[in-house]
Amino acid sequence: MLYLSGIHALNLPCALLTCGDWHTSGINWSKLTFMNSEESIFHEYGIEQNKKVPENEGVYNVANHIRALLDLLVQGKYTIAQGMNKDFICNPDYTEEIFQKVALMKNLSNWSEIDRFMGREYYSQWLDYKEREKLCLNKRSGKQNMRK
Repeated sequence: MLYLSGIHALNLPCALLTCGDWHTSGINWSKLTFMNSEESIFHEYGIEQNKKVPENEGVYNVANHIRALLDLLVQGKYTIAQGMNKDFICNPDYTEEIFQKVALMKNLSNWSEIDRFMGREYYSQWLDYKEREKLCLNKRSGKQNMRK
C-alpha cells in the first residue's frame, strides 16, 4: 500500500493523542513523500486511510505520527525526527509501543545511530527498556538451552 509519510504526515492530524508538527503552512504540499508498506518491516502498522492532504485533491493513506517518525528513523533522517518524544509524540502512553517498534529495527545497518537517537530522546527509559529486553532474551535462550 502506498502511503504518505515523513514530515508531511507529521504535519497532518492523526487519530493518536499526539502533538505532531505545527509547521503545516510552511510545508511544500506539492512534493509529497510516499512509501510502500510492503517494503517496510512495519507493514501496514500506523497507516490511516482516507485522509485529506492540503493543496491536494482526493484522499490518501497517511502514516500516523508514530509511523511517520519510525519511517524517518529507518531512513536515517534524525534531524527531522529530533524532538520525537517531547515535541511530536508528547504523550508517555505511547512510549512502550514506540520502543517495541523501534526494537524491530535492530538488524538495520543504521541501528547504532537509531539506538543513539533513542537514547537522546528517551534517556534512561530507553536504556531500561533495552535492559529488560536483553533479560527477556537471555531467559528465553536459557530455557531453550535447558531443553537440549
